[in-house]
Amino acid sequence: MQVLSPSTLAEALEMLAAAEHALTPVAGGTDLLVCWHQQPKDDLHVLDLSRLRELQPLRLTDDRLELGALTTYWQVIESREVSRAFPLLVQTARQVGAIQIQTRGTWAGNVANGSPAADGVLVLMAYDASVVLQSRDGMTEVPLDRYYTGYKQSVRRPGQLIAAIRIPQRERELEWFHKVGTRRAQAIAKVAVAVVRDSQGWRVVANSVAPVVCRCRDLEKALTAGRSFQSPEEVRHILRKDVSPIDDIRSTGRYRATVLSRLLYYWLAENGRGA
Repeated sequence: MQVLSPSTLAEALEMLAAAEHALTPVAGGTDLLVCWHQQPKDDLHVLDLSRLRELQPLRLTDDRLELGALTTYWQVIESREVSRAFPLLVQTARQVGAIQIQTRGTWAGNVANGSPAADGVLVLMAYDASVVLQSRDGMTEVPLDRYYTGYKQSVRRPGQLIAAIRIPQRERELEWFHKVGTRRAQAIAKVAVAVVRDSQGWRVVANSVAPVVCRCRDLEKALTAGRSFQSPEEVRHILRKDVSPIDDIRSTGRYRATVLSRLLYYWLAENGRGA
């Protein structure tokens, strides 16, 4: 195993550009260590980001919240300003593992890992976040809902690093997050959903129901058109093009589709969109 430990962002980007082998960027390491016993160590080349102070800041302005790539869940939990401005982030962070994971795990790492069950990605996408990718050649910003190209695949190129996550500040009318798991915390979601309605419209996002965390765009269109729903089955019918839940060790596709449609139906009914 090879570990590179740059002291500046510029040095890290040079290492990425010059690497003969694919480098795995590591911040908190919580996702990497889950499968550590399965990793062939001879082929593992790690880029340690822990000393890069440029990636640490959490910045909240009138326009946006920026989470540096080393921002942990716990730093968000501790911030009263973030709690007031983006309450779903704090609600989600409190359900990501135990305190040990929350103090080590990073939001950018959750994005980079690309799990279809990622709770952090779910809420970030509902808040219309974007991913800042940086390389030796420059910087680009990609909407999070366009970042993934398939299961654990993304638009990030080998020479690029996730430098930050940006979330716009907007007036929001509604926001909601709900996770279904074997217990409230320290459990991977069987299914989870986040809904935000702001000045840019509706965003309905679900996890554990597709190869990637996904927006339910047909349902968003129906809500934008003012549609109300008479039953969970109506919601499930609309969701059929957006989600493709499967059977796995944690649950079944049928259970996931049923629970997601019922969660959405009853929440929408409480907010004036049901029978």
